[in-house]
Amino acid sequence: MSLSTHVLDTAHGRPAAGIALRLFVGGELVAEGVTNGDGRCPGLIGDRPFAAGQYRLEFAVADYFRGAGVALPDPPFLDVIGIDFGVAEPDGHYHVPLLVSPFGYSTYRGS
Repeated sequence: MSLSTHVLDTAHGRPAAGIALRLFVGGELVAEGVTNGDGRCPGLIGDRPFAAGQYRLEFAVADYFRGAGVALPDPPFLDVIGIDFGVAEPDGHYHVPLLVSPFGYSTYRGS
C-alpha cells in the first residue's frame, strides 16, 4: 500500500507548508510528519507493511493558521482535523487530500 496526502490552504490560495500530522492505524500512532513547501508529506509510511483496516490522519490546522498570522478565536473553530478512512485494498494507493481554511475543510479519496 502507498499513502500520500496534500494539504492546500484555501484561505490563502497556496500549499499549507508546516502542518504537523499524525497517522494512526487501529488507534495506534505509527507515523508523524510535517508538510513540506508543497503541502505534502513524502515518506509518511516509509517501508512499513500495511494491511486492510481503519486508518486516521490528524492535521494540526490551528497551529498552522496561528503560525501564518491568522487571528483565531479561543478556542479555534477547527483545531486538529481527524480524517478516518478505511483501506480495503492493501496493495492500492490511497491519496488523502485536505483543503482547509480556519472555518472549513474538505477531503476525498484522490489519485
